Amino acid sequence: MAIPGNLLSATTEMVDPNTSGWTTKLNCTISKGSGGRNGDGCLLVKSQAAGETQVRTVSSYTVTPGVTYQAFADASGATVPERIGIRWLNAVGLEISLTWSLVTMTAAAAWHRISVAAVAPVGAYKAQVLLSMMTPAAPNVVSYFENVYLGLPVRTTGNLCGFGTESTEIDASGWAPEVNATLSRQVPVASWSVGWYWAGGHTLAVTATAAGNAAAATVDRPAVTPGVEYLAHAYLQPPTLSSVAWLELRFYDVNGNQIQATRATLAPPGTGFYRQFLSAIAPAAAATCGIAAGLDGAAAGQVLRLETVVVRSLVPLVTGTVLPYASSNFEQGTGGWTVSSGPATLSRSSPWGAAAYSGHYALSVTSATAATSTLRSPLVPVSEGVNWRAQIIVRQGAGSWTSVRVRAHWYDSVGGDLGTSTGLAYAVPAGSWYLLVSDAVAPAGAVQAAVEVVAVAASSASVLYVDGVALWQVLPLVAVEAVPSDGYIRLTLRELPVDYLMSVYRVTPDGMRALVRGADGLIEMQPVTSDAVVLEDHEAPLGVEVWYRIELYSSPGVISSTRSSESASLTLVDINTSWLKDPGNPQRNCLVLVEKAPDWERPIEQASFVVWGRRNKVILSGRRQGLEGDLAIWTRSDAEREALHLLLDSGNTLLWQAAPGMGVDDMYIAVATVGEGRIGKLAQEQWRTWTLPLTEQDMPVTTGVNGAAGRTWQDVVAEFATCADLLTVYATSEDLLLDRRMG
Repeated sequence: MAIPGNLLSATTEMVDPNTSGWTTKLNCTISKGSGGRNGDGCLLVKSQAAGETQVRTVSSYTVTPGVTYQAFADASGATVPERIGIRWLNAVGLEISLTWSLVTMTAAAAWHRISVAAVAPVGAYKAQVLLSMMTPAAPNVVSYFENVYLGLPVRTTGNLCGFGTESTEIDASGWAPEVNATLSRQVPVASWSVGWYWAGGHTLAVTATAAGNAAAATVDRPAVTPGVEYLAHAYLQPPTLSSVAWLELRFYDVNGNQIQATRATLAPPGTGFYRQFLSAIAPAAAATCGIAAGLDGAAAGQVLRLETVVVRSLVPLVTGTVLPYASSNFEQGTGGWTVSSGPATLSRSSPWGAAAYSGHYALSVTSATAATSTLRSPLVPVSEGVNWRAQIIVRQGAGSWTSVRVRAHWYDSVGGDLGTSTGLAYAVPAGSWYLLVSDAVAPAGAVQAAVEVVAVAASSASVLYVDGVALWQVLPLVAVEAVPSDGYIRLTLRELPVDYLMSVYRVTPDGMRALVRGADGLIEMQPVTSDAVVLEDHEAPLGVEVWYRIELYSSPGVISSTRSSESASLTLVDINTSWLKDPGNPQRNCLVLVEKAPDWERPIEQASFVVWGRRNKVILSGRRQGLEGDLAIWTRSDAEREALHLLLDSGNTLLWQAAPGMGVDDMYIAVATVGEGRIGKLAQEQWRTWTLPLTEQDMPVTTGVNGAAGRTWQDVVAEFATCADLLTVYATSEDLLLDRRMG
């Protein structure tokens, strides 16, 4: 499994099928081992004598001075600990310097992550990865390495904090001690999933100086927007099972004064790494935010370790929900829920991971007797006269429950009770999580609402877990909109079941179906990764009413449900224009003015034979080929001319679409040598005449639509201080969008 962005080859990364990507550097021999995680192969390193051993990559990889690079690997060694390094080389291959990670705190046979990051020094031209066993006491000591990476830092998309704060792979300068603490970096033995590249290696160690509370906080304080909800999370490793370890999201005003702090306490099931979530809405005066972590009642010398610290704008479980994260996912407590009637009591499930559908905790509802209890969320804003959907996800924890009803309770602007919706009651069998929903139209005057859960316990000491609560205005499951100015149809899909498979078809009036293109190619049984998806169909035909069919599969070949859209059609304002489109790069599509349509030819390969004494030749023919001809077009401005050059530069298969009635069907084409000529003799004339030699092609099947893959301006701001810094990294704005860096 190739690591995204890895400069190393797959063979070097995976040590499969051989060790050709590696060579010895100091006191060792190498061979191919088995039992790896990223493929079966791994690098077996054996010491030749007592003392440190080192291996390095055979190849060196181009780097840019001043840019941060990261290297990591998975290691296994029962005898001695390991470290990883980056070796910086100049233009003639001479070593400039070495950057080493700290040494793993102990030796361990279990696979564990080692990692390091550093800024490429002045004069660096190439880099190599170094792997080291630290000072074996004798020859024939063995360690194993694999899943090796060298490249740009792997950071969480959308994180407001930079890589230096998210990870302490470089240093601990993103943090400062706050109360009774010293800070350092440590590399504990920690096993991470082979494909989880965001954690492992160095951790921030917060050490209590003396008995009492200890805390540290980030120095990095990224900007926030008042009224926006933010989610923070980090992996915490408490020193003992009974430790009171916590994470805190703080907001500061423009003067740096702390104006709000929201804390979540970890309920650890052990002393491993556990990811703690918490959220808060930035208050009106908020300008920046920060993260703090600490221990309450720590003993002197106790250590809290942090890994992968993130704060970002909240992406809710359900798009559009008006319930805050704390009241929906219960990661930091009961989220303001109350019991309006009945004997039930509420608490957050414990310990971490014991009961959760989303995140690591759930709302635990305990009824001491067989009775009916009504639970109510905090009030949230709604709009009258529109349809709202309430959702909960529940599981029996103990005892039994006769039914669980979900409904909405409506209120006016001063909290006046406007009644409840009828809701829907569900049976909740034991064993699984169940999604319960109920729709209702908000009555006149309703500006607030609460989600209510009416739970009927069938026995004493019954426990019900509630998670994933949402309340949102229900919009169409499928919506279509033609965007003729840019030549595409926008298809919006909502309330998709995550982890299902999906196929999306465009259907024409004759009943013909064609797959719609997405980021990973034609959307045929592709995984659903978000409950809401927006597709731009740039290959929809012009002047034809089309509709879309969506098929959802619970597993390959097992169809679960289907959806269909309304009809939509694309038009051309000027029938003398036509579209030239790149299916994989729709940002390059051009609308051009047609001078003359092609006179088509259809070549055929033939061989002729003269038979002695026979009047007619014998002709053997292949299959007649597709259309070929010259399309003559005009560009009317320098901008159009430059856009056409950009479209043609790649040599990709293009789509030509002309107005209906022109005698030309939509056609995928390859464009040969292009002729560009001037109109008239005036030098300032911007019009150009073009001759495009076209050859008909089949529709590209595997080509995906290039996109930013979740990349936003926040990712740019977190990495670059000024716009001027971008000029030396990205050649064009398209490169910036797609994160394609020069060199």
